[in-house]
Amino acid sequence: MPTHGSMTKAGKVRKATPKIEPKGKKNLSPRIKNRKEYIKRVEKAEKARS
Repeated sequence: MPTHGSMTKAGKVRKATPKIEPKGKKNLSPRIKNRKEYIKRVEKAEKARS
């Protein structure tokens, strides 16, 4: 039964790959976005009525 690569080569590719910094998030997470929409739609409307 042949093996998929030898143990001497284990981890070489990952160590040789340059580290790339993650990009920042463009949008808010859904929970925060929904909360802001709720405040805009419901709470501000209640204040305007009062």
